[in-house]
Amino acid sequence: MSDLLIEIGAEEIPAGYIVPALTAFRESLLSSMVKARINHGAARIYGTPRRLAVIVDNVADTQSAKTSTVMGPPARVGYDKDGKPTIAAEKFAEKAGVALSEVTVTQTDKGEYLTAVKEEACLPAVDILADVLPDLILHIPFPKRMRWGSLSISFARPIISLTALLGETVIPFTVGNITSSNEVFGHFFLHPGKVTVPSPKDYREVLRSRGVIVDIEERKALLVKEIEKVAKTHDCCILEDAELVDIVTNLVEYPYPVLGRFDGDFLEVPDEALITAMREHQKYFALTDEKGALKSCFIAVNNTMATDMDVVAAGHGKVIRARLADAKFFYKVDCESTLDEFADKLKKVTFQASLGSMYEKRERLETLGAYLTTLAYPDGNETLKTDVIRAAQICKADLVSQMVIEFTKLQGVIGRVYAERAGENAEVSGAVEQHYRPVHAGAELPESITGKLLALADKIDTICGCFSIDLVPTGASDPYALRRQSIGIVQIMLAAQFTFSLGELVEKGVSLYVTDEDKKNAVTEQVLAFIKGRMGNMLADQGYSRESVNSALAVSFDNVPDTLLRIKALDAMRREPDFEPLSIAFKRVVNILKKANIHGPVPVDEALFEDASEKALNTACRQVKESVKSYTANGDYEKALKEIATLRPFVDTFFDEVMVMVDDEAVKQNRMGLLSSVAALFQNIADFTLI
Repeated sequence: MSDLLIEIGAEEIPAGYIVPALTAFRESLLSSMVKARINHGAARIYGTPRRLAVIVDNVADTQSAKTSTVMGPPARVGYDKDGKPTIAAEKFAEKAGVALSEVTVTQTDKGEYLTAVKEEACLPAVDILADVLPDLILHIPFPKRMRWGSLSISFARPIISLTALLGETVIPFTVGNITSSNEVFGHFFLHPGKVTVPSPKDYREVLRSRGVIVDIEERKALLVKEIEKVAKTHDCCILEDAELVDIVTNLVEYPYPVLGRFDGDFLEVPDEALITAMREHQKYFALTDEKGALKSCFIAVNNTMATDMDVVAAGHGKVIRARLADAKFFYKVDCESTLDEFADKLKKVTFQASLGSMYEKRERLETLGAYLTTLAYPDGNETLKTDVIRAAQICKADLVSQMVIEFTKLQGVIGRVYAERAGENAEVSGAVEQHYRPVHAGAELPESITGKLLALADKIDTICGCFSIDLVPTGASDPYALRRQSIGIVQIMLAAQFTFSLGELVEKGVSLYVTDEDKKNAVTEQVLAFIKGRMGNMLADQGYSRESVNSALAVSFDNVPDTLLRIKALDAMRREPDFEPLSIAFKRVVNILKKANIHGPVPVDEALFEDASEKALNTACRQVKESVKSYTANGDYEKALKEIATLRPFVDTFFDEVMVMVDDEAVKQNRMGLLSSVAALFQNIADFTLI
């Protein structure tokens, strides 16, 4: 067995492409090796802006053996009366690739048949890999691809080298106009020439000797160590930014950090704008003092060590000064207008061509915000309502500010900064920023109640508006991120324990777009079904069983926190050893009622009981009814289900002793009533037919 090394050398690959591409390449490579019966060990990925590499341990030199039994014609056809092989037997042996003497007769369910054990050839792994690697390399996924020269192939950036080794043997293949070898390029600036890699085990150290740290995690650790050293030398602290660390790690082959400076006058610009200018445009690390105040310096990470790093630092300072000068100018221009003046300009900003302007959206957010406050606090909270309405009035105002036009990622953030500068209270200014949350999967949720309510209003308005004009997400398109917005609604309602009716909220949102009653009802149902689907997927992804999720959602999801409690209770009960027979019994109850088209309570008359099992079931139902009612009222569905589970022996005995569908209509209906009493106990908890 030998280790396998595949490296694709290329021109500068965007940082965000590297890890996803390597992960996909590793999986496709291993999958192909398994399919080709090439045994292997663990696989590790390595990468820099100029190379993507995978090393697979302990790769077999040849395919593993494979034998298969081939079925031929019946024995009576393969041999004549004297037991001699016929032409049919000879042809079968030839087709199976075995000698006639190796053909045997096997007894099967259909009788005696000719069979042969066929051994497939075990080809060298080098030959197989040489065949599959070009296609695997060209199918590595990238957000964008490019072509170069007169070649018909495409990749993230032009391929400049291919290294392919199985042990010390070169795997020969060609991609475009590049042929594989045992050579790699060193650091593009410090060691630009090619160097030989004797074997995969030498790969990392060969590149290290040529100025390249090819291990991503090792390079990341070195980067963090070096920038912290620079910061400490200048009595600074690095503003924590794990995402930027990941980005910069994949921008360099070896990190060479340097401290740069800018004029202190720029610190009058909001910190968020300065940080964004440094981070987004130049990938610089912002620095603070021990108290967290931003300092007029930064750390830039270079991909090479210059003779005079002071000159490099001055160059970085010159570049960032131009960016910061723009930010300072835009900030001063913005300071000449109030948030209400900005908000008035939203009349000329389109929300969606068929849904009007951002100003109209702002007005709907005022209405929805006030309505949500009433839903969340039915006894009244005028201070909160005032804050929500005010936040709704100015939450989109910064979209027309010069700062957000220049730094689009600061929408909401700049609005909060300007609201604080204008003297708005903390609830209002905080909600202006927080109402966009969560901005992506796993992102933080709004913190304040005002922010939560405004975020719900914003998301509900967008979803209801899009559905009202049939702008529904498809498998390939969701331009208004309605899926994310729906998940955000569920997450916020769960986090805040908002138990008000989701249906009422959606109906209100739709009514602001649709006046026709029939269409309003149809769109409301569509929106609720969409949110239900997203909620189901989200909870299943969080580890709750799909059956429990579907069973609880089928009953209701109008009260979102309550729905989660029911799902948790179902998951807990499913772990009980006697859950399956219990579920079967309850399913039988529900199915009988469904077939009889009975969906509500049916009166029970004890005088019509003909068997002791009927009386026993009726008595048991009455005994647990009040307990179940009390538990469900308090949201303790686990205890409620355990209480309901005590009915199982009575239900089983009932089905064993009596027939429900008898000729006597009164008795039949009475027995249906008993079953409806049982179903009524769990019908608001779960649909057991889905488990």
